[in-house]
Parts: sequence; structure tokens; C-alpha cells
Amino acid sequence: MHTQEIAERHPAFQHHDPGGPAECLVHRGQLLVPLGGLDAAVDALGRWIDRVDPADHATLRLRPTADAVRIAADYADRLKVSANHVHTVMVGAPILHGTGAKPEPVELPPEPLAETWPKPVTVLILDTGVDPHPWFTSRPWFGEWGPTPETLDFEGDGVTDAQAGHGTFVTGVALRHAPGAVLRHHRVLSSHGLTDDRTVAMALRRTRQHAAGRGEHIDVVVLTAGCHTTDDRCPPALVHEFTRFTDTVVVAAAGNHGTSRPFWPAALPSVVAVGATKPDGAPAPFSGHGPWVDTAAPGVDVVSAHVRPSETGRTYGAARWSGTSFAAPRVAAEIATAIKEGLTHAAARERVSPVRSSR
Repeated sequence: MHTQEIAERHPAFQHHDPGGPAECLVHRGQLLVPLGGLDAAVDALGRWIDRVDPADHATLRLRPTADAVRIAADYADRLKVSANHVHTVMVGAPILHGTGAKPEPVELPPEPLAETWPKPVTVLILDTGVDPHPWFTSRPWFGEWGPTPETLDFEGDGVTDAQAGHGTFVTGVALRHAPGAVLRHHRVLSSHGLTDDRTVAMALRRTRQHAAGRGEHIDVVVLTAGCHTTDDRCPPALVHEFTRFTDTVVVAAAGNHGTSRPFWPAALPSVVAVGATKPDGAPAPFSGHGPWVDTAAPGVDVVSAHVRPSETGRTYGAARWSGTSFAAPRVAAEIATAIKEGLTHAAARERVSPVRSSR
């Protein structure tokens, strides 16, 4: 699905600069204010504000005639405000034509081995959720943070949503390559593969606080979606939250747009940006690329756990799927394994991305 198609299906989204260098999706009439900046933003922008949603990172909902993108640009040097960008795991034919843009059912591989690592290494997956797939239900970590089942058909129209089962698939990739890791989940993506700056920032904040309240430490965070932005800079709310994580390696997909344009949050220097490779090791044609990409992993025809609707409810099995979304958990698993082996978080990151992590 292309950016224009998403905008047409979701009237609340604005397709900014179609076909231009600043092309992206934003929430129409919304400005996002990181924690601590609300009072100053309201004082400066009051004439355009219709109402304020103050919880965590605040959202300023503007009057219908106000242009959020223009206002954010005009005040960028004075206030920490930005448009509320829409994040996607968007894939675009023709880039992905014939390379597994949709999950294809395949035979379920053997279940990953049951391992218990001497010291817990926790991997947080921010995605669409995770279903009680047979690979997961016997694992001690499954369900400990509460159920987050997949939504398969949000509209109830009998059509499986484009990214239904995405989180289950990503979890399966992580489990196959780090079977002793503790996998945690938090839903940020819809079953259509959509989220936004505010949702991701709030999820980062709340999961960090939740883990701390349980006496847990998040070692690795995996984000499989992202966005282009109006100014090609990372949204301030995300920067704010990433700086709050200590001794945590953040891994993010480099996007499926086949461009060198920075994709956020992957392009942040503090984040490990993961591109996708084909089975022969060559770069996948759809993968984000450029100096901001740290490393790459298999992302074409990946096989993992999957769930799909059936006449009796849900069928659990496996699928073959392609995207940088599925390269990212592979790298996260490698980092988790390195931490288990005794490497520091910094050294584990250095193992997978030695170029940018040394800058």
C-alpha cells in the first residue's frame, strides 16, 4: 500500500508534499509536544488551538483552518513541537512485487528449543500484539505482561487486515534466534500496520516505567515501524523517550521504501537501524539504505510463527513474509545473545553495528 492509498483510506491523515522531498503522512490538525513543553507551546500557539490532550506527551488539536505542518516549521527554533507523524510498516508494489509482501502460509518448522539463560535478557517488542501460538504458550514469559492478542479483521468485513499476525511473526523470529530471551510485548501498531509519534513515545515511556515497577530491566527494544518526517529530523517526542533508556539497545527497521531518505526512529545515531538482505546476502530492493543504516539481516522469504483466521476461529501455523520488520528482530536476537554471553550492552551493539556505534 502506498502513502497516497493510506491517506485516501484514512481522512484524518494528511498526505504532506505528495511526490516531493518532504513527503510523509501526518495527523491532520495535530501538534505533538514532548513532556515539559506544554505550557510554553500553549502560550505561543493559543490562537490556533481548539483543545489540548495533556496526558504524557501532549497533543494540541488545532482549529480546522490551522496548518500543523507550517506552524511546526515556523516555531521549530523556539518550541519543541512537531506534527504528529504517522508510522507504517508500509510495503509498496512494485518495489515488493513477487518478494513476499503478503504472508504466505507454509509448513510450521520445529518449535525453537526451550532454553533458560542464567541471567534474564529482556527483549521488548513494540508491534501489533502476540497471539497464543503453540511456540509461545509454554514459555514462562508468555502473558506475564497481560494478553495482547492480534486483531485480524478490525472492520469485521471478512477480509484479513494487511498486517494481521505481524507481531506474532516478529516474536517468532526473535524466539527462533534467541530462544532463552524473555520476550515482552506492547501493542503500538494497528492490524493495518499504522501508528504515530505519540503512541510510540507513550509506549516507550510506559513500558520503561512498567518494567521498573516490576524490578525488570529492558535490555533490547525492537521497533518494526517508522516514518519519514516533514523536515527529515526525528520527532522530538521520540528523542525525549530514547534518552531515558540506559543500558538498553534500541533496534529499529530501516523501512520498506527502497530509499536512502532517513526513516525514523531507525535513523537516530543511538538506534541500530536494520536493513534487509535477500537469501543470497545481497541487499533487498525494498530496504531502506544509506549511511544511517547500521547493519542488515535476512528479510526476504523469512519463515516464522503466524496466525490467520479460519472458519473455527484462528489457525496457528507459519508463514513466509518479507520486510525489514523481520530483519530487525533477527538483529535484536543477536544482541540479546551477546548480552547473555557476557558482553556489555555497548559491546553487544558494537558487534552488530561497529561503524555508527563508534561515532
